[in-house]
Amino acid sequence: MQFHHHGYVSGDPRVQPAAGVGIDRPQDLPDVVDVLIIGTGPAGMITAAQLSQFPGITTRIVERRPGRLAIGQADGIQARTVETFQAFGFAQRITDEAYRIVEMAFWKPDPEDSSRIIRTARPEDDPAGISEFPHLIVNQARVLDYFAEFMKNAPTRMEPDYGFEFVGLEIDDDHEYPVQVTFQRTAGEDEGATRTVRAKYVVGSDGARSKVRAAIGCTLSGDRANHAWGVMDALAVTDFPDIRRKCAIQSGEGGSILLIPREGGHLFRMYVDLGETGPDDDGAVRRTTLDQIIARANAILSPYTLDVRNVAWHSVYEVGHRLTDRFDDVLPEDRGTRTPRVFITGDACHTHSAKAGQGMNVSMQDGFNIGWKLGHVLEGRSPEELLETYSAERQVVAQNLIDFDREWSTLMAKRPEEFASPSELEDFYVRTAEFPAGFMTQYQRSLLVAGDAHQGLAAGFPIGKRFKSAPVVRVCDGVPLQLGHHATADGRWRIYVFADEAGSGTASGVASLADWLDSSADSPLRATPAGLDGDAWFDLKVVYQQDHTRVDITCVPALFTPAVGPFGLTDYEKVYAADPGSDIFDVRGLDRRGVVVVVRPDQYVAHVLPLTDTAGLAAFFSPLLGTSSGPRHRRAFA
Repeated sequence: MQFHHHGYVSGDPRVQPAAGVGIDRPQDLPDVVDVLIIGTGPAGMITAAQLSQFPGITTRIVERRPGRLAIGQADGIQARTVETFQAFGFAQRITDEAYRIVEMAFWKPDPEDSSRIIRTARPEDDPAGISEFPHLIVNQARVLDYFAEFMKNAPTRMEPDYGFEFVGLEIDDDHEYPVQVTFQRTAGEDEGATRTVRAKYVVGSDGARSKVRAAIGCTLSGDRANHAWGVMDALAVTDFPDIRRKCAIQSGEGGSILLIPREGGHLFRMYVDLGETGPDDDGAVRRTTLDQIIARANAILSPYTLDVRNVAWHSVYEVGHRLTDRFDDVLPEDRGTRTPRVFITGDACHTHSAKAGQGMNVSMQDGFNIGWKLGHVLEGRSPEELLETYSAERQVVAQNLIDFDREWSTLMAKRPEEFASPSELEDFYVRTAEFPAGFMTQYQRSLLVAGDAHQGLAAGFPIGKRFKSAPVVRVCDGVPLQLGHHATADGRWRIYVFADEAGSGTASGVASLADWLDSSADSPLRATPAGLDGDAWFDLKVVYQQDHTRVDITCVPALFTPAVGPFGLTDYEKVYAADPGSDIFDVRGLDRRGVVVVVRPDQYVAHVLPLTDTAGLAAFFSPLLGTSSGPRHRRAFA
């Protein structure tokens, strides 16, 4: 963490100085805003948190509830999400309070007595070392609390506006603030009153029953699996030995349980198989009582018993897999003629079972994706066409999630005798570990993702996939750290320069590249407005092949030690060296002739180039910098 560059900070360094719209921010919801986010779930809160880092943009996030969420329904936090939390500054704190999954137990009927269950396998959760970050379980409400804290401490001093229920919207592109949104107050002295707010952009993060989705004419389509599950967050006394371990439990009589220990050392969640539902069930299974769920759990756990003492929350649901045809307000026939004004994220776009632990995680990546893009467009960093990439990128991810969840849910619902092999379930769990961990997403070639002509120069940084960190040593102080952990959710592009074999202070590809970046009219750095720090839009870092003791930081190109803040202080924390114990050039397959890796603000690799390909670097960024405007159409949604 860096601070003091604007003067001595004696308080909490996580509280950034108020700036822009954060100075004298009005408590009441304004009549006009730049971005209006509907819903304070995980997708909405991460979108707001990202936008809170753009001081010149007025963003408000509204919620129909009168206050913060007390009991969250989601709880699984995959490693990719913890990696994202690192960018927002609270990965370690939430890890400290969460339950950590390091292995999973599989229980099946005893071959000698099918009325009893026995443990048959206990594989590691991440045997391949997919990530340095852990797999966590923590209440969704706490995740929202951390994002709320980040927003409040940001330059814009953002806080949710509670007690506003979305009613409808209309769009008139001839207006400076084209989207008019109507709300009804659900709390406060004016409860029941209606209110309108105009916005340049709207993000609907209002859940599976999204009214924003309906307002822009999107519908969820998909299927029901005709299989019901009861779920409860419980405190209990039991003789089941793995009550504090994630378990998949299959009984001889056919029922299954997915057991998820919760944070705090005592609470656990159980997904209890209630069996198939007939086509004429008409929702009757949802009237299953808590006592019936507990009785069913005891039957599945035999010969073990579960004495439930307290239940914090419970529900009954039927597995369904549904996806919208688009994630924004642009109809298929209008693609290319106008850019979107309204977006939907999270459960508003995709619904599935909870058992794969994906819903909250994928939803947050939706929000992270659209958040920085809105910031760049509204600040004039990028053209409006950038916003078209949101639906194109995230819809594919959602479809992949639904396909995976359908397979996992089907396996969880099978009877033991229906499996092709006794180890089929656990084999699937181990074989597919990278997908639920959140690391299989790979965006295809687009405005934001380059071709793979030079992929061989950095085999360990696949283009379109998230930037996978690796150890390095900071030159200025010899501190070993993870290179990717230094990237914060500040909306900046990252340009990582992995040096050629020449050392600092000698003629090299790094020196030539730095000179071009600093002086050429084609350099993307030239887009940074005058008056801002030189690294305000682009964060450049260099990693040398030599041991840090052999890198003379005074001879490193000045571009990598920029002057920052009103006092023009030198930033020494952009110069790194390979860690002899885990050389990043070997670990990530980096060409020792040098390579440039470009990473998007949401941590996905956008391009890989040789040090000498300045024309390729300029060509990639050229359509991403600056503004443009396309045709407009007036339209309204009922």
